[in-house]
Amino acid sequence: MSRFSIIVPVFKVQGFLRECLDSVLEQSYGDIEVIAVDDCSPDGCGAILDEYAARDPRLRVLHLPRNVGLGRARNAGMPYATGDFLFFLDSDDTLTPGALRAISDRLDETADPDVLVFDYARTYWWGGTRRNVLAQVLAECGDRTFTAAEHPQILDLLMVVWNKVYSRAFVEREGFAFPPGYYEDTPWTFPVMLSAERIATLDRICLNYRQRRQGNILSTTSRKHFDVHDQYERVFAFVDSRPQLSSWRPYLHGKMGEHCLDILAKPDRLPDSDKGEFFRRTAALFRKHQGGGPVPRELRVLQGGYLRYRARRGTGRAGAELGRRGLLVRKAAVTRIKGGWSAVHEHRPLDPNLAVYSAFSHRGVLGDPGAIYRAARELAPHIRGVWVVREDQVPLLPPGVEYVAPDSLAYRQVTARATYLVNNVNWPGTLVKREGSVHLHTHQGTPLKYMAADLLDKPGARHGFDVPQMLRRADRWDYSLVANRHSELVWDRAYPCHFTSLRTGSPRNDVLVRARPEDGAAVRARLGIPADHQVVLYAPTRRDYVRGGLVDRIDLARFADDLGAGHTLLVRLHPSLVDGPARGMGLSELHRRGVVVDATDEPHVEDLMLASDALVTDYSALMFDYANLDRPIVIHADDWGAYAASRGAYFDITADPPGHVADSYRELAWLFASGSWRDGESARLRAGFRARFCAFDDGRAAERVVRTLMLGERMQEPVSLAPVPAQAGHDVLASS
Repeated sequence: MSRFSIIVPVFKVQGFLRECLDSVLEQSYGDIEVIAVDDCSPDGCGAILDEYAARDPRLRVLHLPRNVGLGRARNAGMPYATGDFLFFLDSDDTLTPGALRAISDRLDETADPDVLVFDYARTYWWGGTRRNVLAQVLAECGDRTFTAAEHPQILDLLMVVWNKVYSRAFVEREGFAFPPGYYEDTPWTFPVMLSAERIATLDRICLNYRQRRQGNILSTTSRKHFDVHDQYERVFAFVDSRPQLSSWRPYLHGKMGEHCLDILAKPDRLPDSDKGEFFRRTAALFRKHQGGGPVPRELRVLQGGYLRYRARRGTGRAGAELGRRGLLVRKAAVTRIKGGWSAVHEHRPLDPNLAVYSAFSHRGVLGDPGAIYRAARELAPHIRGVWVVREDQVPLLPPGVEYVAPDSLAYRQVTARATYLVNNVNWPGTLVKREGSVHLHTHQGTPLKYMAADLLDKPGARHGFDVPQMLRRADRWDYSLVANRHSELVWDRAYPCHFTSLRTGSPRNDVLVRARPEDGAAVRARLGIPADHQVVLYAPTRRDYVRGGLVDRIDLARFADDLGAGHTLLVRLHPSLVDGPARGMGLSELHRRGVVVDATDEPHVEDLMLASDALVTDYSALMFDYANLDRPIVIHADDWGAYAASRGAYFDITADPPGHVADSYRELAWLFASGSWRDGESARLRAGFRARFCAFDDGRAAERVVRTLMLGERMQEPVSLAPVPAQAGHDVLASS
């Protein structure tokens, strides 16, 4: 008996079938049986299934003599299932890496519930990926099992069969089966969820739900969409057969109305000639099952006729258009007011004691600007510091920080009159550079990958970037802050603008240069990491060769396990991946279970560096900052060729690394298992890297900026200004 019986109905998906099967059979968790049901597919699907079955005994193929449809094909596979849990996987969808292991672990944790609901992501034919918009429901339901009555919000999720696994004993006991026709998930999922006595959730993306351009049932214009009425009749019949579920009738009545109206509103579901009939059948079904309660406002349209429905739809569209135009008019008026108001202040003299700061697109008191701000408060308290901060980041500000909202009247006032403007991201194009103002651009670290003008011959990497506009904004810079000679050469090349390089070092790295043992201990205590653990910080960067930038290079659960007892794996995602599906691919769930520590939301990455004993990264600029700590760094570079070709790199990090380089996960695991990650060769490589990239960092960079730019003192150079030669001749800037 297997843990999972994965039932895969197959029909006209020969272009996607191999990817689906590979995603299942190549899972790290292997206690499975796969029952593939060839629903008399007219293409090459049957041959593909037989090919896979010949080389993997876990796959069994059923060839049906005639086409029976999706639901009945699933029914055909169920009698052959012997696993503890049933998993119905559509043959154009795929499992995410590690999905079955995560599902099995969660089933063990919740003592085998009747149903486990997990998360998914939509993957679009044009390359985009979007996580389920109601993913938070899975976390809100908590760690324990529950019923639908205890957490009814679970029914707000997409009512489909494939985002759940089901106890086979529960399904057989209740006699659940799929009906024929479209929308066959509806009379399966509602009865299952309402009958289950123990439901559990897994807040992890386990399945990629393919959004096909053509061939998807939901994008097919057909009268088959009328099947939805029969499917809801089956749902109501089930509820009527179980008096204990009668309280759900009002809820299901509303769901039915919403679902049918949604189908009617979609432009590609029903032939235009059949929409009136569909409305009338929906209205009849709505009246048939209506109880005595009030009808929600959005469903009252079903109490009238089709002509009234069409009129209200037309009125709604017209109202939306009027609202859109009114909003544009109001925005234009506000812009004129702000522009006129701002122009008034642009004619007033600059305030010599006003500095405006921003970091990471207005995310708060962070990075180099944050370090300069703190130094200015101490060394130049007469200079008023004002931050530009997004509204959602205001609660995270330290006490006593003065701030303005982006593009507000207050923002226009302070930016128009400030003498000092400090940012690590270009200011918006609307900000006017006034004579006498001092614009300091601090950047966001030492560059490995191509930047700005160097992206002009990398069309894939510069997608979405307006390089000429970026350079026009950079024309406002007076000073460019640099941490090393390499950065100075890069910024001169990547930003062909008129500015002066300040060889100050990186202000945000002052805390790393001056680090004390107790600094890291305090951060560990705050993060709940045992004081005696060795902490490995894993900080991957984004990729330009895939849409969205997310590439899973390491199985985090496996890496944490391979590190062994007495170790903590601390994970920090690249900021550009935070709002995408990356955390849902397992990181959030592993954090909840204590397998890893997800520190992506920690505002100050310097704290994470202080708390760690070693850094594992691929090509993140974090390595240049981390080298100031003189702690081991391991580079995981299994896709360096693809990364360098797609983005471009100023030097070969695998030839001039800050520590050992792993070309595969196996090699990475060996480096830590053998202790080589911190051997003499690691120290030698790190010393050369530090000499090259930490030369200007002496712990006084922020002080140096304030004294030089704000107090007018002569800058004290941190080191000799002799050029630092490129190592091994791999630097493309060596001749600059």
